[in-house]
Amino acid sequence: MNLNIWTFVIVCPLIFLAGFVDSIAGGGGVISLPAYLIAGVPIKLAAGTNKFANGCGTALASYKYMKSGNIDWHCAIPAAVGSLLGSAAGSSLAVYMREELLQMVVLTALPLVALVLIFVKDFGKVEKPPKSRRETAALSSLIGVAIGLYDGLIGPGTGTFLTIAFSVVLGYTLLKSSGCAKIVNLASNVASMVVFFFHGDILFSVGIPAMICSMLGNYMGARFAIRGGSGKIRRVMFFVLGLLFLKVGLNMLGIIDF
Repeated sequence: MNLNIWTFVIVCPLIFLAGFVDSIAGGGGVISLPAYLIAGVPIKLAAGTNKFANGCGTALASYKYMKSGNIDWHCAIPAAVGSLLGSAAGSSLAVYMREELLQMVVLTALPLVALVLIFVKDFGKVEKPPKSRRETAALSSLIGVAIGLYDGLIGPGTGTFLTIAFSVVLGYTLLKSSGCAKIVNLASNVASMVVFFFHGDILFSVGIPAMICSMLGNYMGARFAIRGGSGKIRRVMFFVLGLLFLKVGLNMLGIIDF
C-alpha cells in the first residue's frame, strides 16, 4: 500500500489514545483497529499491525503494574492460560454461531455492566479478604476461559471484562484487577502476533511508529491509573463501555463491519 504523511497523522495520535485507555481499563482495540482502517490499511494488515503495536504497549504497561505491586501472579498466570484456551475454542465456535445474536447479547449486557458500576458505589475500591491460592487459581482459570471464549467469538472489550470479573469474583481492587488483566492481554497479544508475523500480516513501516505511540500511551495510562487508584479506572471504564456500545450498535445497523 502507498503510505503518506496522513497515514501517520491519523494512526499515531489514535494509537497513543488507545494505549492510554487500554492500560487503564482495557478496550483500547475499539480505538486502535479503526485507526488503521481509517488510514487505509487493509483489514488483515491492520489486525496484524494492531497486535504488534498493542503487544509492545501492553508489555510496558504490564511492567509498570508489576513494579507497583499490582499484579497477583496466582491469578494472572492461570487466567492467561485459560484465556488462550478459551479464545481458541471461541474462534472455532464463531463460524457456527450467528454474529447478530452474539452482538445482541453484548448490546444488552453493556448497560447492565454500567449500572453495576453506577449503583455499587464501593465496587473495586476496597480489596476483600484474599482467597486461598488454590481457589484463586481455579477461579482465575475459569474467568480466563470464559472471557477468552468471548474474545474468540466477538473480541472488543476483553480487558475491560477481565478487570470487572477479577473484581467481582476475586474481590480485587480495580487497580489490581487491571494489572492482572494486562498479563492476560499480553499473553493473548503475543500468541496472535506470532501467527500474524509468520503469515506476513504485519506492516512494520506503520507498526513501528505505532508501537512507539502505543508504548508511550500505555506508560502514561498505567502511571495515571496507579497514581489515581480505582476511582480513575472506574471513570475510564464508563468511556470504554460507551465506545463498545456504540461499536456493537453500528455493527448491528450495518454502518461498520469491523
